[in-house]
Amino acid sequence: MKKKNKKNFNKIGLLGGSFDPPHLGHLYISKLGIRKLKLNKLIWVVTKKNPLKQKPFLSLKLRMKLSKEITKKENKIFVQFLDNKIKSSDTFNLLNYIKNKEKKSELFFLLGADSLIKFHKWKNWKKIPNLAKIVVFARQNYSLKAFNSIATKKFKKKDWLYIPGKKVNISSSLIRKF
Repeated sequence: MKKKNKKNFNKIGLLGGSFDPPHLGHLYISKLGIRKLKLNKLIWVVTKKNPLKQKPFLSLKLRMKLSKEITKKENKIFVQFLDNKIKSSDTFNLLNYIKNKEKKSELFFLLGADSLIKFHKWKNWKKIPNLAKIVVFARQNYSLKAFNSIATKKFKKKDWLYIPGKKVNISSSLIRKF
């Protein structure tokens, strides 16, 4: 039996968020994801506002500038703002948009273990695995809660992947406190 040739498929990773501000933790999981998943490219999708969070501390313009600055040496990481194009900041709509533009691509949606805990509150969360493989990265003090989350209990094994790694103890909210 002949194996399906996946070489003609692009592997695209997406890391969405408010990046308020972007930090080395974002960069670390991006580089780890590119390496472990053999991604052709990774898109940081900076959103105007995370629907589950308060209004961003930094302006969108500054968050875009800082995101481009922190990723400038990474030739596989691209920073984009797509809320206006897709008329939404929801992950489901973002993935639908990318899937339609990149029909022959395999999509991977990257997130930290902390985000998986509230994943069941996201719009159309049960449909997201139909559009992209969910890739969860270890976060200090969150991995156990993530494994016991509503989403992980509902998802099939093939829908998501956990990537352990060094747990970078940094977050945008921690940075904003300083």
